[in-house]
Amino acid sequence: MVDPTLINALQAKAMGTVDAEIGPRPSDLTVRLSHIDDLLVAAEVLIKQYTMALATLVATDETAMPDGDFKVRYVFEPTTANAPDWFVTLLVSVDAACPEVPSLTTMIPAANWHEREMCDLFGIVPVGHPDPRPLVVHDGWPKGVFPLRKAFDGSQRVPVEPAEEFPHMVTEGEGVFEIPVGPIHAGIIEPGHFRFTSVGETVLLLDARLFYTHRGLEKRMEGISPLDAFCIAERICGVCSVAHGLGYCEALEQIAGVDIPYRARLIRGIALELERLYNHIGDVGNVCAGAAFHYGTATGARLKERLQQMNERIAGNRFLRGIIIPGGVRLDLTSHLLEFISSTLLQTLTDFDSLMDRIEANPSVVERFDDTGILQNQTAMDLAVAGVAARASGVNRDARRDHPHGAFANADSPQLNVMTASAGDAMARVMVRAQEVRESIRLVDEFIRRLKPGPIKIAIADPLPGDRIGISAIESPRGEAVHWLRTDANGRVDRYHLRSPSYHNWPAVALAAETAIVPDFPLVNKSFELCYSCTDR
Repeated sequence: MVDPTLINALQAKAMGTVDAEIGPRPSDLTVRLSHIDDLLVAAEVLIKQYTMALATLVATDETAMPDGDFKVRYVFEPTTANAPDWFVTLLVSVDAACPEVPSLTTMIPAANWHEREMCDLFGIVPVGHPDPRPLVVHDGWPKGVFPLRKAFDGSQRVPVEPAEEFPHMVTEGEGVFEIPVGPIHAGIIEPGHFRFTSVGETVLLLDARLFYTHRGLEKRMEGISPLDAFCIAERICGVCSVAHGLGYCEALEQIAGVDIPYRARLIRGIALELERLYNHIGDVGNVCAGAAFHYGTATGARLKERLQQMNERIAGNRFLRGIIIPGGVRLDLTSHLLEFISSTLLQTLTDFDSLMDRIEANPSVVERFDDTGILQNQTAMDLAVAGVAARASGVNRDARRDHPHGAFANADSPQLNVMTASAGDAMARVMVRAQEVRESIRLVDEFIRRLKPGPIKIAIADPLPGDRIGISAIESPRGEAVHWLRTDANGRVDRYHLRSPSYHNWPAVALAAETAIVPDFPLVNKSFELCYSCTDR
């Protein structure tokens, strides 16, 4: 039902008309603004009067449609605990002859990357943006070529042009040094360039540059069957394949209008928690590496290896890929497998608790973790930071509770205990992860006890209904991922967009690093443990 209070608040400040309609989901609201300058006042109403945050921004090229313009959708969600599960979308039309929108970044810092990416990929300029540097396209990309416009041929190689040096942020003064790190690193990680400005070891500024391995996956999905596109969505990131697969499937299933079987939702929930477990435990070990606590690093790696061997026995691969499919799950869990999962998790919990006892009893480790890489609560809110990083800074949000999905959408789903801390430092992020490990093991046990015999999938017609939108929010190991999918008139993929948690969290890493010293950056970075692949797409 359309919220008349919200519509009245928007209409009171708007210069043009404000039209509202239900969607994409029955609980959601889409607000069409006839005057583009009303975007700023409408966004202000949502963030100040309704305490909402920017969840994602989706630009679309609709120049071939009757309106002949671009559209930009600003999707907002609540920020308070136990708020209603809804998204509010502000929809504006953009003149194709002069594609400009007013920038929201000064008012909503979380819009920063979204607007720069929109400018790079669609050529829609956010007027008044405080940092108009390119984000996604890198040195040598030809000017005036926008790869997510429909006219762009994604199969063609783009010629590289001579490029000037990228305009990095510069701080000058006596004793100020610049320390460039990357984009190629000594470890087996993906590329990212980090330029530190420091006085001695104190970090004054960190300018991070990513998107070195942008694969154009959203362009690749255009025009193909949504069922075929699932394989691409599931592979956006190796270690979040369950979360991304589930997020895409739930958006697709909304469009198809299907309700998947109860048993399938429980198996999806089990897979989601198993993915969270091996990531969180591995991440605790990685943080120990940043503090040179080698016992912790080795133990974290050993426990992660045990869990990934369990994954291989369940799914045939170490990343649980292929369990979730549109309409349900591909594999059932036999009683023998369920017993194996339970016994493995019981032993893992014992060993993990022992590891945490050693971390907390080691003064040198605790001293390195405490007060290192502090992310203030207000900063986390301003940047719409997600997942462990947000909850360790006192943000009580978790998509499993706030946007129920998978097994959490069942009427008899167990209550989720959302783990939070207030310090916002590396220690807080480690402790929240540790608490979430224990909670995930409890949840898997609860889901197993609720399993009942029944079907594990439902058929989905191909093609899907045309001109429909689906949206979902999934709590991946790194936080809330928002999937947005729209079909064209023929039921094929017209536009797909993923906003990963790492996408919102990377800017927070730079700010947290500015509360540390240069040698502690590996520790700060690992305490966030973000993903390049999910960000780059």
